[in-house]
Amino acid sequence: MQKIDMHTHILPERLPNFADKFGYGDFIHLVHEREGFANMMKGNVFFREIAKNCWDPEVRISEYAHFKTRVQVVCTIPVMFSYWAKPADCLDLSMFLNDHLAGIVDDYPENYIALGTIPMQDTDLAIKELERIKSLGFPGIQIGSNVNQQNLSESQFFPIFEACQKLNLAVFIHPWEMMGEADMRKYWLPWLVGMPAETARAAASLIFGGVLERLPELRVCFAHAGGSLIPTIGRLEHGFNCRPDLVAIDNPITPRHYLGKIWVDSATHDPQLFRYILEVMGEDKVCLGSDYPFPLGDLEIGSFIEKLGLSEETMEKIFYKNTIAWLYGH
Repeated sequence: MQKIDMHTHILPERLPNFADKFGYGDFIHLVHEREGFANMMKGNVFFREIAKNCWDPEVRISEYAHFKTRVQVVCTIPVMFSYWAKPADCLDLSMFLNDHLAGIVDDYPENYIALGTIPMQDTDLAIKELERIKSLGFPGIQIGSNVNQQNLSESQFFPIFEACQKLNLAVFIHPWEMMGEADMRKYWLPWLVGMPAETARAAASLIFGGVLERLPELRVCFAHAGGSLIPTIGRLEHGFNCRPDLVAIDNPITPRHYLGKIWVDSATHDPQLFRYILEVMGEDKVCLGSDYPFPLGDLEIGSFIEKLGLSEETMEKIFYKNTIAWLYGH
């Protein structure tokens, strides 16, 4: 059965030191100290070690073949968003990353589909790069769950989403800069607890802010099975009903209404939760997504889904048809 992994990350093997270029900032750069690995450095501080499968397209194709998966949707690592940077510099960085992604797709058109990145902190520059992303042939973009701790429902972001709808570009929302991160560094809690909350924050902002209501053709997918959105949808709905004076101030439609209008990936690490999400979201809105190549990802590329006893029709939807519908609108 065909598979498309719609949630994977990649970097160029060689990243310029943008801090030297721009004269400020803790931009990510790579230090190659041993064969097959590189250190991601945030300024002068070690961020994480990555392996060759984070930059080598052929290594990735070989690894994916082991799980009978031919197509990967690639996007940058969220720490590269750099929304904190000066807008023109973030545009420069975004263009560099997008050109690298375009090169991968050109070199391996049967194996890779790309999602671009944009300078969300500047509406005009973001839309300018959206238009270029469209010209590169990308079907969509990846953005963060917040922009310098501003929610995605803020008015300055609406024209960006509006442009995505107009340009027929899909939107993938990935958690980053997790709320409360500085207060819970122990036990890897920003990644284990903060990320799911961030994703729910982004989804609830788009719902309660009326963005999804005003842009009904906008195709949005949320990482990590929607984070804590779906397990807490009852609480969101109850809050909407019991305190409309606080919750329903920008959109009078119940949040549960939107569960059938957004997509999520399959990265739950929990078969029981996956079944629940499939039931709540509907089998047309869940896409195979691994978060490869990082250790928190589903690095067996949906193998657990194959063991759930689902019908072949449902599996086909999850493994590739739903991703095609999200990316291209058909």
